[in-house]
Amino acid sequence: MGFPRRKFLQLAAGAAVLPAASHLAWAQGWPARLIRAIVPFTAGSATDIIARTIFELLPERLGQSIIVENRTGAGGTIGATIVAKAHPDGYTILVNSSSHTVIPSLYLNAPYDTRDFSGVIPLGSLSNVLVVSPSKGFKNLHELVEAARAKAGAITYASAGVGSATHFSAERLRLSADFEGVHVPFRGATEAQTEVMTGRIDFYCAALTSALPLIRDGKLIPLAVSTPKRASALPDVPTTLEAGFANSDYTFWVAIFVPIKTPKAIVEKLHQETFKTLQSGAVREKLATLGVDPMPVNPAELDALVKAEITANAAVIKAANMRAGS
Repeated sequence: MGFPRRKFLQLAAGAAVLPAASHLAWAQGWPARLIRAIVPFTAGSATDIIARTIFELLPERLGQSIIVENRTGAGGTIGATIVAKAHPDGYTILVNSSSHTVIPSLYLNAPYDTRDFSGVIPLGSLSNVLVVSPSKGFKNLHELVEAARAKAGAITYASAGVGSATHFSAERLRLSADFEGVHVPFRGATEAQTEVMTGRIDFYCAALTSALPLIRDGKLIPLAVSTPKRASALPDVPTTLEAGFANSDYTFWVAIFVPIKTPKAIVEKLHQETFKTLQSGAVREKLATLGVDPMPVNPAELDALVKAEITANAAVIKAANMRAGS
């Protein structure tokens, strides 16, 4: 007697449901051990500062510790590659900046694809602030641009690495203001800011979070911020758009990503618990002090934002003739 077709279909359906059910149960037990958070930029960078601020309290909600590892180099691709190739179990996560969306066009042979990641949640957005040394004597952005145009290719500008948000912000301004210059990439924000403070480099589009203490101490002079609206932490500093440079705006954001095959239940739980942490008074106050604004976006919206920025950034990279090693 042949095996009844209806019985076969019932068993087949049950076999398909069992792995999904067990996978969901396993995901609901996450996390059961320590979580590694890879930051692909140096300690003291805006991405690092924001991540550590939030990860001080997030473990209380997750019930497990989070250790932050700074794995720097190659415009953030070294750290991102570690996460892209990690087992998608929620125990290795990436905290990256908006430079994540520059990589596809800048590093054509990058060892991973941005499609290898799922977005979890933005930790906040902030301005880049164009800073100079007091010794330069620039009183506003127009004076700097006029000096740059007067000696084509002579002005120098720092970044925290090729393709970093600080680099991309400077290139957007340079294209809008129509001047040539020499890009000087550094391994991180600390080195870039030091060189600008000494006057050896002319300007730097620093992440507001890392530059604020030096601005408040008078060691760096802010000429403009990159966001469409003025930064609440620097209300007297105009935007580059206010200064008359169209399409020069750039919003720096920081977000959590995980390998693409990470179970949706883990992505959702990490999103929810991080969102609750971001809503806590202590974290909101700390982030506001750092010049970081809330960016309430769900995982699907973050993925859509990444996709849209990749397309938009490709045009800027081509126009600025940016490339890895430049």
